Amino acid sequence: MKVFINKRIPEIGINMLEEAGLEIVIPENENISHEEWLKYCQNADVILNVGQNKYEKEFFEQCPNVKAIALYSVGFDHVDIPEANKRSIPVGNTPDVLSRATSDIAFLLMQSVARRASYNFQKVKENNWGDFDPLHALGQELYGKTLGIFGLGRIGYEMAEKCRKAFDMKIIYHNRNHNREAEIKLDAKYVSFDELILQSDVLSIHANFKDEQADLFNQSVFEKMKTDAVFINTARGGFHNQKDLYHALAEKKIWGAGLDVTNPEPILQDDPILDLSNVCILPHIGSATVEARNGMAKLAAKNIIAFSNGEKMPYCANPEVYE
Repeated sequence: MKVFINKRIPEIGINMLEEAGLEIVIPENENISHEEWLKYCQNADVILNVGQNKYEKEFFEQCPNVKAIALYSVGFDHVDIPEANKRSIPVGNTPDVLSRATSDIAFLLMQSVARRASYNFQKVKENNWGDFDPLHALGQELYGKTLGIFGLGRIGYEMAEKCRKAFDMKIIYHNRNHNREAEIKLDAKYVSFDELILQSDVLSIHANFKDEQADLFNQSVFEKMKTDAVFINTARGGFHNQKDLYHALAEKKIWGAGLDVTNPEPILQDDPILDLSNVCILPHIGSATVEARNGMAKLAAKNIIAFSNGEKMPYCANPEVYE
């Protein structure tokens, strides 16, 4: 069975695949064109995908030999799951192992924005400390504030737990379903989407993205938020309208924003949001720790090995494919 990996992953995952007797194909030059990527996929039985390559109807029609897809990510919004199901193609992902690392980034962004860390670091680099000014670029404290979580799953729970323990923050959340564990252990309160927007001092997104949620956080949402609210997005850039976010920040309708994902991604270098002092933007590094990336490699390899042995993928994004 031939496995195509479009970019090299940690050796622990590659070693597992080789020890299982699978043939691995990795391009020498990983910056291949879409056409080259497609040719590799057409010659593979299984794809281990790194990044946001699209797996839609057109792809499946052009690559009829593909029998399974293992994602090197927890998110699977770039895969047309119904189309995969039609073709009995299981799609594996890597849940849990990056929850702590990604929540760490959300926690970091929250503090960086609240204390204007990026702006002040830039002043240091420019040798622009200036004289002491009691009123310049003041931050805000987070103790006892209200954290609103949009999407209280594994990552959202980790973020909520950190904020509860570190700053005794009150936790509110909006989900498709109630999270009973969070309600019991963190005293989290389920609220409507409108209540989440109105009540949050920090609003942090941790949901799985769906197309119908594109630009969900837009001008009308930002205008309803508190003027001292902090907006955090470490999930998917598609959740927020970046132009609307820029205007909300520039016009001081909200306090600040911390982004590990942007819309579009990568961010355009002439995006005016980059010039604002009340933002901190990172290049999608939520899972960028040795521990998380090794864990992701292991789960992706386990999914492929199980499939090659005629077994169900242990971490499957579309378990209904086996019904």
